[in-house]
Amino acid sequence: MPTLTMKYPEVKNYVGGKFVPNTTDKFLDVISPIDGSILSKVPLSSKEDLNQAVIVAKKAFETWSKTPIKERVQVFFRYKTLLEKHMLELSQLVQEENGKTLDEARAEVEKSIELTEFACSLPQLVGGEILEVSRGVECRTDHYPIGVVACIVPFNFPSMVPNWTIPNAIALGNTMILKPSESVPLSSLRIVELLKEAGLPDGVLNIVNGDREIVEAICDHPGIEAVSFVGSTKVAKIVYARASSNYKRALALGGAKNHLIVLPDAHPSMTASNVTASMSGCAGQRCMAASAMVAVGAVDHIIEQICAEAKKVIPGENLGPVISKAAKERIENYITEAEKQGAKILVDGRNYVVKGKENGFYVGPTVIDFVTPTMSVAKEEIFGPVISIIRAKDVDEALAIENANPYGNAAAVFTQSGAMARYVIDRASAGMIGVNIGVPVPREPFSFGGWNDSKFGVGDLTGKSSIEFWTKLKKTTTKWNAEAKTNWMS
Repeated sequence: MPTLTMKYPEVKNYVGGKFVPNTTDKFLDVISPIDGSILSKVPLSSKEDLNQAVIVAKKAFETWSKTPIKERVQVFFRYKTLLEKHMLELSQLVQEENGKTLDEARAEVEKSIELTEFACSLPQLVGGEILEVSRGVECRTDHYPIGVVACIVPFNFPSMVPNWTIPNAIALGNTMILKPSESVPLSSLRIVELLKEAGLPDGVLNIVNGDREIVEAICDHPGIEAVSFVGSTKVAKIVYARASSNYKRALALGGAKNHLIVLPDAHPSMTASNVTASMSGCAGQRCMAASAMVAVGAVDHIIEQICAEAKKVIPGENLGPVISKAAKERIENYITEAEKQGAKILVDGRNYVVKGKENGFYVGPTVIDFVTPTMSVAKEEIFGPVISIIRAKDVDEALAIENANPYGNAAAVFTQSGAMARYVIDRASAGMIGVNIGVPVPREPFSFGGWNDSKFGVGDLTGKSSIEFWTKLKKTTTKWNAEAKTNWMS
């Protein structure tokens, strides 16, 4: 058989500031979902590969943790400039390995820049507190880095999610092991190259590629103090349980089943465009995607506009592929199952083939009406450009449907009534709420994170909340005066 040529060289681990030779003979192909071509191959590293990276990271921690934070963040000022300089290149890389449209990929890199900007502000946020609690007696707090941390990141945001953790965790003085998704390892490699160019010392950030074996090894390794994970709820539960059972800090973000509640007074065109963009953006492969719409009362006119908007979303033009052939098959099976169970397919994206990219993994936008809460398409995370419409007689029934699902990442309400918006905000069981916004992602410095089965652990990975996760607090009480005896605190 002829040897297939790859666009990029074989992926290598990055340890101690350099790409190191692979020690394994086990690899997976890195396949572009756009056309099915092989971009590269990624090594399935061993526990010993991880151990070597941890040794290097621990050594780097000795110096990096003692470097003043105002010096540490200078790396990220320079890194931000490099992200801006290489915007097109980074966006094209995300597009190649993930399948996003170029505009979506660019937006992802722009979010990475915003995350880096926030990290540059950390010296102003972690100065600690000091107070004279009695005459001659002071109490103060200081944030200290926790050590070597590990971040396990998913396929759906090859640039943004690594940058959820890298700038904050490292600027706060930690050193890191990054485990990219084996489906999209190329963006992470470019990130470390840019950070090295920005002046990040060798060993502070290391990459170990692999699959389940490396994830388990990270959870078990005694030299790793904290683990963050982003992915499916099923795996998030496993990672959180395993890492915390090994006495590590752990924060694992899982899946979602976000409900958009549409009330009869919702602005029709704004609602239709927002709902469609939410369900089809990034091919629906994001935990903030609209997966279920709860139609309250007489909203058929809005549903008609949603269908019209969905038909303007064309695979291969303004809609990218899903990540793999298996994902395409799984998504289309959900649609078929719902149809067999009595749901009505208003817009059908099954069996879509893009001319010239016949080997790509495309699913067209799909709108399914008359879905019942017990159907799989209503309960499970689909992770594709599919929205299920569930009918409800009033807002309380809609909230009951939303709150009955086990996830709690995001929810939104579309209405022109401030009172109804407040009613939903107060009662929806989700960590991020939108009002007339289909993708209610908080901007920095507000943190990202859901509730219920969408998050396991305390705190958030981004924004101000991340400081508590990535540092430990030291409290110091100081007394220099002689025994004042003015009160019990002296």
